[in-house]
Amino acid sequence: MTNNDLPVAARGRKRDPERDVAILEATIDLLAEVGYDGLSTAKVADRAQAGKGTLYRRWPTKTDLVLDAVAHMKAQQIDLEALPDTGSLRGDLLAMFRPQDGAKVDRILRAMAGVVSMISQVPGLADTGDYSIFEPWITANAVLMERAQARGDIPPTADIALAAQIIPSMAAYRALILRVAIDRDLLERLVEQVVLPALGESSVNPSPSQDGMGQDG
Repeated sequence: MTNNDLPVAARGRKRDPERDVAILEATIDLLAEVGYDGLSTAKVADRAQAGKGTLYRRWPTKTDLVLDAVAHMKAQQIDLEALPDTGSLRGDLLAMFRPQDGAKVDRILRAMAGVVSMISQVPGLADTGDYSIFEPWITANAVLMERAQARGDIPPTADIALAAQIIPSMAAYRALILRVAIDRDLLERLVEQVVLPALGESSVNPSPSQDGMGQDG
């Protein structure tokens, strides 16, 4: 039997989702370590122990690879099926954006800084880049706010689409411009003094036991 007699599926290697994840994770690591300018398909292939041809077939350009890697990073951070449910919007927002381990946060911030460099170099990419980075955060916020609206905690006229962007926008400014993360104190002030009033819910400061945030971990 010749190669031409083989079924199509037998002639080439099937796409391996686990291999894709390894490649995207390697891309994020390198983006955080060397930035967009220092990143190359060859370096990613070497880090992920994958063939350069494999990468070029799936991601024709470095920009395509980075955009997929960032979307992967964000998708891994937020599971819309497992959002916090503390009984209050304040508690939900604080629980969802609770700081993770320092190394992971630092990796995310440095990778995002690399994305900013990419956006500045590739004409017409700003909208696509911003969407892939922050859309999951905005969507999760909107889900929590819609849940609060269904409970009657915020009025039907609340502008959820706008309010859902407040925390991600501040996170983006601090990460990409100031190069620092949002801390717990600032997050609480944002939620209580900006987000909740914008939605028509009064700024309140319940005890930790009321919003489910009394213990770390």
